[in-house]
Amino acid sequence: MGHPHKALRTTAVGVVSATLIAGTTLGLAPAAQASTTAGVRFVDIAGDGGTILKANVITPAGATGTRGFPLIVLPTSWGLPQVEYLTQAQKLANSGYVVVSYNVRGFWQSGGEIEVAGPPDVADASKVIDWALANTPADAQKVGMAGMSYGAGISLLAAAHDKRIKAVAALSGWADLIDSIYSGRTQHAQAAALLDGAGTLTGRPSAELQQVFKDFFSSNLSKEPDLIAWGKKRSPQTYVDQINANGAAIMLANGWGDTIFPPNQYVKFYEELTGPKRLEYRPGDHATAEVTGLFGLPNDVWTDTGRWFDHYLRGEDNGIDREQPVQLKSRSTGGYEGYPDWKSVGATRKKIALAGSTTIRANVDSGANGGVIFLSSILDQIAQLPPMASIPLLPRRWAAVWQSEKYASAQQVRGTAKLHTTVTATKESGTLVAYLYDVGPLGLGKLVSNAPYTFHGQTPDKPFGVDLELFSTAYDVPAGHRLALVVDTVDPLYIEHNPSGAQLTFSSPEHDPSYVSVPLRKQ
Repeated sequence: MGHPHKALRTTAVGVVSATLIAGTTLGLAPAAQASTTAGVRFVDIAGDGGTILKANVITPAGATGTRGFPLIVLPTSWGLPQVEYLTQAQKLANSGYVVVSYNVRGFWQSGGEIEVAGPPDVADASKVIDWALANTPADAQKVGMAGMSYGAGISLLAAAHDKRIKAVAALSGWADLIDSIYSGRTQHAQAAALLDGAGTLTGRPSAELQQVFKDFFSSNLSKEPDLIAWGKKRSPQTYVDQINANGAAIMLANGWGDTIFPPNQYVKFYEELTGPKRLEYRPGDHATAEVTGLFGLPNDVWTDTGRWFDHYLRGEDNGIDREQPVQLKSRSTGGYEGYPDWKSVGATRKKIALAGSTTIRANVDSGANGGVIFLSSILDQIAQLPPMASIPLLPRRWAAVWQSEKYASAQQVRGTAKLHTTVTATKESGTLVAYLYDVGPLGLGKLVSNAPYTFHGQTPDKPFGVDLELFSTAYDVPAGHRLALVVDTVDPLYIEHNPSGAQLTFSSPEHDPSYVSVPLRKQ
């Protein structure tokens, strides 16, 4: 935070309207189909403190008062109404589950204010379970939770605080809220503006949340400790020991291009889980890999979610527990790859030396950037068209560029690329953004990954080390192509903190060479 160059918040706000309209439509569309299905009851449930939560309940056909059906609770996504999951809920009910979906507090017709997965939201989840056990033929020994986005985060937090929850499917959720929207100590402007705008349009933000967004966008560095503490309270990563102690089976699924909750923070959380677990990554942005399932269309994420619950709640021997627990789908190829753990994903590493000394000027977007929230990653998901840049034409005044040799064979990038370099800044604060590109014979670069990095309190003209993890990915670089690392100082996705006239110099001292380490699948 500190004394940044003014953020272009209007870009993100402009995306909010289009995305919210599209997202709400997607949430409502299956509801029109499912709302006439027999067996759906719309109910009011008293949440924490008596706050009324609007909910719907679907029970298996022919269910009697005998308690014997596993229960699945589905909290809604951020900004979407309680009918969001009706199509999937009906499928689950047809498979023998009691399903309760509820609108989280502060949104739509539910009472209360938006707490951003705070303690009241966690307590609400337990209240919904209480209600279901008292009012439906649900089995108290077979309780699961699932959800997309906001519902995913609440489900994971609930599993840390309620021992009755035996299985969770967290789809496009978060493990570390701060590492999601403030990674590299840099505000993810478009992501936060989308959440802010959607919350204001569809719900009632609490005074605390309004102040958090105000401090976030104003880059009030004095409030940084408060922001971090606020985020930690709402992060499943904080409670991983409690989740492990409670023993719930945890399935995590995310998109490689998720611009709300980037993939890296799920990796660390997954590695620290000790119970039954599964990690899935696919091409796409936030929740785009799951959204077709809301229409009842064939969908791998929801299929695996059903299999996960069938095994860990109903005891079916469907083999999901014997599959490789890490399942990845490359952005470049159509099939799935299974791995025993995350460290096996990028089995080998290849370093690209960042030799020499290069100075760039700040405050100007060089033309290398991460694209536009949702739109760019959806294009990559559907048409394999990520953000592009002509690497030879990037202005070296504002962009530092290093390239590998041409590769004689395809390079299957898998996992998390890591940048190590030495920076000398003319000002005490600054922001840099690193991009890894796949560069073809004509110099056109396709974005493989990127990540921002912000520093404060550095001594001007004194070198300091920078270690930055780029966002995890799976991408195949064709034979005859090369990889390029580009670093500049401005990207519309992020708030930058470069004072006017600032310059950054990247060097590679003999005793501490600079490089980017690229993880590759074992050939």
